[in-house]
Amino acid sequence: MTITRNKLLDGLLILLLILFLFTPVGFHIKVQVNKWFSFSPTQLAQKDQKSLASYDWQLLDMEGRRFNFGETRGKVVIVNFWATWCPPCVAEMPSFQQLYEVYGNKVQFIFYANDEAARVQSFLNKKKYSFPVYLSGTRTPIELEHPSIPTTYIIDAQGNIVLKEVGAADWDSQTVYELLDRLLMEQGI
Repeated sequence: MTITRNKLLDGLLILLLILFLFTPVGFHIKVQVNKWFSFSPTQLAQKDQKSLASYDWQLLDMEGRRFNFGETRGKVVIVNFWATWCPPCVAEMPSFQQLYEVYGNKVQFIFYANDEAARVQSFLNKKKYSFPVYLSGTRTPIELEHPSIPTTYIIDAQGNIVLKEVGAADWDSQTVYELLDRLLMEQGI
């Protein structure tokens, strides 16, 4: 029985698909592809912006301490929903770390991980990320409910959702810096 060239190529293609879909190698390829195709997010048009009706959202940080989302009222806030097993989420994290290093003392960052605590802590340690991560909480405000991850919101000091981005984005961009600077100036910072 001889193996034809077409069967050999078919077998090789199947092997590559298995590697891509079911192994860590594939995960890292997906992360890299998401990085290549991540662009700067854009602000919502005024007519598409929603206001938070409620800040009633209790969260738990990585150490199990409670955080009341109501404490962010009157501040510029970035809320990101993510998980360590999500390639687009992992792809955008380096740009979020850069953004956090610039704005961490001016903007309230909420990274809500849909994941296991040990896995998240290991990921944060390995990557040396320092932004604040929350693992669980009460029901998310309805305006921040989302069907997929990553999903990120930027909320102004008046509680308006001025940006909603679904999928990976480049958060370390001039567009984001200009938006945050403007929102902070409106807030008086």
